[in-house]
Amino acid sequence: MKKPIYNPNWLESWKLSYHYDLLEFFGDTSHPGYTSAYQCRFNQTIDALKRYVPTGSQIVDIAAAQGNFSLRLGELGYSVTWSDLRGELADYVKLKYETGDIKYVVGNCFELDSPATFDAAIITEVIEHVAHPDDFLCSIASLIKPGGYIIMTTPNGEYIRNDLPRFSDCSDPSIFESIQFKPDADGHIFLLHRDEIEVLVKSAGLVLKELHLFANPLTAGHMKTGHLLPSIPKSLIDGLESLTSTKNGKLFPWLNSHSLAIIWKPYD
Repeated sequence: MKKPIYNPNWLESWKLSYHYDLLEFFGDTSHPGYTSAYQCRFNQTIDALKRYVPTGSQIVDIAAAQGNFSLRLGELGYSVTWSDLRGELADYVKLKYETGDIKYVVGNCFELDSPATFDAAIITEVIEHVAHPDDFLCSIASLIKPGGYIIMTTPNGEYIRNDLPRFSDCSDPSIFESIQFKPDADGHIFLLHRDEIEVLVKSAGLVLKELHLFANPLTAGHMKTGHLLPSIPKSLIDGLESLTSTKNGKLFPWLNSHSLAIIWKPYD
């Protein structure tokens, strides 16, 4: 993946994507907590998919935005379909392309007409932006072949700084339909708890293979700790992350800002 050359005549959505790309991959150190948390989430997602899905498989990246996951998976030898509502971002993603098999499909994930096409889907920081996460997960499941996987990351609803409602406590999620699909943290509607993820997965006829909680306040740069990150050895940060992150969420659920779910679609 290569760094695009900035052009002041770009579309505003390209400029915003470039701003995040600088923070996430290309050396902007002004928000070290954001950078650390993103790279942790990125690595967790890529590593999870590599563990379960063989190289060469068909992957769909839902709400793929500036395409970092799509591009990296393409470089690793997967056949990737980038998909996002914002069609103009496809040409921005192409500016960063170096190698790999990547296709581009524009559209709403609820309306993609690709039944049981893919070996896996990645949905990173998406489900918290939809009014009906139960329907959303079922829609993603319909895109996956039996025996395939969904790799999902989302903010952890049990994190100590979360003040958004539980999906399961909302009697009429349709009231949020007018504000769904908005990007960034301002577009968060529900932040799922562990038990809610388990229920949503089971209700969609899927199996939860693994559930990890990760990104503590230091490694996520929260609680005014972000300014400390540049002066702390990376080995210490990685060690603290390893100590506080937890498989199946049994320890420190309130201390981790994000969750990663590895979800399997059973054979008929």
